[in-house]
Amino acid sequence: MKSLSQSFAVAFQYQVHFTDQLFQTENPLLNEVFPKDGLAKLFVVVDQGVAEAHPQLLTDIKNYVNAHSGLLSLFADPLVVPGGEEAKNNTQYLQQIVEAVDRHRIDRHSYIVGIGGGAVLDMVGLAAAVSHRGVRHIRIPTTVLSQNDSGVGVKNGINYFGKKNFLGTFAPPYAVINDATFLSTLDDRDWRAGIAEAIKVALIKDAAFWERLEQDVTALANRDQPAMDYLIYRCAEMHLQHIAGGDPFEMGSSRPLDFGHWAAHKLEQLTDYQLRHGEAVAIGIALDVTYSYLKGMLPEADFHRIIKLLLQLGFDIYTPELAEPDLLRGLDEFQEHLGGQLTIMLLEKIGKGVEVHEMGKSLIQQAIGQLAELQAAKVVS
Repeated sequence: MKSLSQSFAVAFQYQVHFTDQLFQTENPLLNEVFPKDGLAKLFVVVDQGVAEAHPQLLTDIKNYVNAHSGLLSLFADPLVVPGGEEAKNNTQYLQQIVEAVDRHRIDRHSYIVGIGGGAVLDMVGLAAAVSHRGVRHIRIPTTVLSQNDSGVGVKNGINYFGKKNFLGTFAPPYAVINDATFLSTLDDRDWRAGIAEAIKVALIKDAAFWERLEQDVTALANRDQPAMDYLIYRCAEMHLQHIAGGDPFEMGSSRPLDFGHWAAHKLEQLTDYQLRHGEAVAIGIALDVTYSYLKGMLPEADFHRIIKLLLQLGFDIYTPELAEPDLLRGLDEFQEHLGGQLTIMLLEKIGKGVEVHEMGKSLIQQAIGQLAELQAAKVVS
């Protein structure tokens, strides 16, 4: 009997850029992202909601490429696809991109550029990752949530079998470009929803960032752009630190950045995706924070501060779907998605998460009841 064994490491590197008016011809950033070893050929996919909110965008993209025609070119006019979970629930949009790769002979040294919210970026990233085993991919997130969370990570995917991200890959993008201009046309729900991911990462990793969120709560609720700029930058910074120092391809059973997500993913499904992802995450955070408090892990003062902040930002902390029996199935699906031992992040204090391997269903129900009362009162008693 013979065997061979070899180990190897692959270095990944990508940059996250921050700018305004990316597609104004005098902005050099997009052109500078690409290597100067030849013509950069692009296929661009745009979220329909973004295209409608920014009616000049498609023209601006073409004008920008034409202004830099010696360095950039387009394979075709930008492809516009529906945004939101429709992009991930219907495989036809993934198929459209894969077919475009074949039709336009897009190769692995070309670039598929996704412009949109997190759902569109997840789907476009998957199409890029599976075409030719990996076409270079650039993400241009257009929502608070995608700029501070999903667009900065290394995960791509679509929903399948009615389950979030059942099909997907880990494939770092070539680059991420955050353009604050896109945030100006978000409705209040989408502006607020993305803040949930900042709350999440602050609670489990950075008490100083949490205190900054408390300081800026009124400004954030009133759509103050400088406050949001700081929030997005800090979140992106912390996500990159996690990717570099943790388990970016999720080979273990721990997924700390999914604090609050076991319930959030199930709530999205139970509400037929009427809840925004960030709205569901806010409720999921509230549930796990309340559970942590009732279990004696989290000090009462911290519990009150967290619930107060969520309410001040305008989040609901309860929805009737929390009381549905199927909600608890979310724990099993969370474990099934990652594999291994069930590992849930709970909270020991603001800025410090702690992993547990079981959650008591009766205590979950008690936490849900308390959230219902707090939501009805809109105050922390």
